[in-house]
Amino acid sequence: MSRPKIGLALGSGGARGFSHLGVIKVLEQHQIPIDYIAGSSMGALVGAFYGAGQSVDQMYQLALTFKRKYFMDIMVPKMGLIQGERIKSYIKMFTYNKRLEEFKTPVSIVATDIYSGEKVIFNEGDAASAVRASISIPGVFVPEKINDRLLVDGGVIDRIPVSVVKDMGADIVIAVDCSKFEQNTEVYSIYDIIMQSIDIMQNEITNYRMVDADIVMRPEVYSYSSRNYSQIKEIIEKGEEEAEKHIQSIKKAIEDWKGLNAN
Repeated sequence: MSRPKIGLALGSGGARGFSHLGVIKVLEQHQIPIDYIAGSSMGALVGAFYGAGQSVDQMYQLALTFKRKYFMDIMVPKMGLIQGERIKSYIKMFTYNKRLEEFKTPVSIVATDIYSGEKVIFNEGDAASAVRASISIPGVFVPEKINDRLLVDGGVIDRIPVSVVKDMGADIVIAVDCSKFEQNTEVYSIYDIIMQSIDIMQNEITNYRMVDADIVMRPEVYSYSSRNYSQIKEIIEKGEEEAEKHIQSIKKAIEDWKGLNAN
């Protein structure tokens, strides 16, 4: 093999996950290949759009016109505040109604089985259903039911799915972590309380678990709310800035791999 296979592990983070777009754009600009993607929650959404064949420019336009109303099909709460059919239709449209095995770039989607507590990994089947499961923030979205499993947000069990992209065959793994918690006083609704609580819990997990990747990017998006979709342009730019800082390290990792595998 003339070069290593490169995998992206795209983490959860709500609106801050749009920083993944900036990372992907800069990797493309520097001709860093993306062979595999694994994503949890917003990382699953971004990864699926890219894997299905959306260009970075198209994804930028989608992101900059994204509004919370696109997924806020509010219902009388039983298992969640949001029914989720609206966002599922949106995902289906922009993944071209593809199955995961039809993707241009292989993508694995991570969700959590709320019954068993197991990690569920999708790499085949309906892409929109898998992503809808992975973004199902507990208490906010009604869980997605697939094959008798009741599924919620992938970030609950695997915030940055590094091991998943390694298992796909990646030789070099680039992890993007955009979910660190910072104090936020914009809490006005049950939706805000749930999102803020998840941010706090995930931050605690982060403090005790190392991200075992070759390159770890942490875009400086922590001052932005994970539920604020009005500053997407700035969030994407933070992803671009963070990726630029790591380009030389990535290129060195590629050269080092080639050196070790010359024979």
